[in-house]
Amino acid sequence: MEQQKLPNSTLILVFGILSILTCCCYGVVGLVLGIVTIVLANKAAKLYAENPEMYTGLQNVKTGKILAIIGISLSAIYLLFTLWAITTFGWDTMQDQELMQEKLQEMLGQ
Repeated sequence: MEQQKLPNSTLILVFGILSILTCCCYGVVGLVLGIVTIVLANKAAKLYAENPEMYTGLQNVKTGKILAIIGISLSAIYLLFTLWAITTFGWDTMQDQELMQEKLQEMLGQ
């Protein structure tokens, strides 16, 4: 029997990479891509576990899942930082660079 590639193994790897690259999009895009990657990776790993001699590409799935976990972590940190900054300084302050510098100087006591 000829081995075939695991379904979505390349997509899982690409989404894992993109979850890291897009973590700075307010954290939302990276979180979504990371979660989708984890779900796809779990399905692919389960499929591989049922018939390991039938499929190849498990390494892409494992690598993509690890990258997705890193992407989810970075996205969550960035999202929490963004929410903290908005609640601390306000949305209007975040949009005005001069006002933001003034608020930071006040915060640092200069």
